[in-house]
Amino acid sequence: MDEAGRTVRVPQPVQRIVSLAPSLTETIYALGLQDRLVGDTDFCDYPPDAQKKTKVGGAINPSLEQIAALRPDLVLLTKSLNLIETVNALDSLGISSYGTDPHTVKDIVSSTERLAGVLGVPEAGAAVGADLERHLADLQQRLNGVPPRRVLFIVWSDPLISAGKNTFIADALRLAGATSIVDSSQDWPHMSLEEVVRLQPDFLVFAASHSDSGKNDFDVLAERPGWRGLDAVRNRHFAVISDAVNRPAPRIVSAIEDLARQLHPEAFSTHPGEEKEKKIPPPAQPQPALRAAQSAGGDAARLEVCACAL
Repeated sequence: MDEAGRTVRVPQPVQRIVSLAPSLTETIYALGLQDRLVGDTDFCDYPPDAQKKTKVGGAINPSLEQIAALRPDLVLLTKSLNLIETVNALDSLGISSYGTDPHTVKDIVSSTERLAGVLGVPEAGAAVGADLERHLADLQQRLNGVPPRRVLFIVWSDPLISAGKNTFIADALRLAGATSIVDSSQDWPHMSLEEVVRLQPDFLVFAASHSDSGKNDFDVLAERPGWRGLDAVRNRHFAVISDAVNRPAPRIVSAIEDLARQLHPEAFSTHPGEEKEKKIPPPAQPQPALRAAQSAGGDAARLEVCACAL
């Protein structure tokens, strides 16, 4: 049974994989199975080598003909992004598929381990999972007792879209020592600027392909009418992290660490448990993903180029 609750048939061994979500492509690489990946979507851009794989279209509207031509043993999907029509079409073609459905950072870790078992490499899954858990445990020890920052995570600026309280992004913010001002049960709620000004977040958080693009996003937004009603804008309190935070894949932990470092620099002056005068070098910055073009129009396109692109 997959994470979407479907009874699935997974042929063994799985030698030819098609991924229909950027997060799944990243996970395959994290598990060291990139040589088995024969195709992925137009938006699978990390790591850079993934861009060289045969493209099968978008996550929402993949080419079934192209998928079939690749003769996959298994197609990987994620419930929150791919359509049930795609699953049904693959079934009708006799192509096996497996769906994931993580909703928290803990789910992302366990989903990675479970997928590794399905693909026949449980040891790789256990190693990746243990490494992620170590990083998260170290981070929580650093942030123990540190008051959280109130933040607005900006998925899209026009219209203003954020992440709801039940998303893995909201969970990632919490683990980074932040709490979202958004109290919506919708996954990607539209926000009014008036409401944001009333709530006055301490920081605005942007996910970007590199730090300059996030800074530019902030600078452009700060010039728009109404935004200077925010103390965070006037005081230039913003954080820019890798767009890894947008994808439920192992790399999200590096984005969480990066955000925590920006929001709570005082917590990173020492190793947990060491004397305060013992300084440590900062960890290597996470290698950012390439941002998909934001010129695509329509809600369906936004699902594949912003934080909704899983």
